[in-house]
Amino acid sequence: MTVNEIVKNMNLEVIHMGSGNAEISEPYCCDLLSVAMGNAPSGCAWCTVMSNMNTLAVASLADAACVILCGNANVDDNMKMKAVSQDITLLRTDKAIFDTALEVYKQIHA
Repeated sequence: MTVNEIVKNMNLEVIHMGSGNAEISEPYCCDLLSVAMGNAPSGCAWCTVMSNMNTLAVASLADAACVILCGNANVDDNMKMKAVSQDITLLRTDKAIFDTALEVYKQIHA
């Protein structure tokens, strides 16, 4: 399942679309950046409420397919600009982390 398909199927808000053709391997839930840095699998859809620039740095290091900000987390202009400059797919939803990750999982394994 690609990022573009997940965005369409889940009606996610696109803050910045990087590589929409990136394949999503699995959902990943974590709000501790240090834990995510060491454990987020490559190609994951990282579901988090951590909406800061360090989140994007960790997503880049982990080679995440996308970051999905949950709970309608606030995104400031600096984070938007960083997502654009690093070409990281940044999405948002008003749903909770667990519900979002579960829906990603269902979409991948449908």
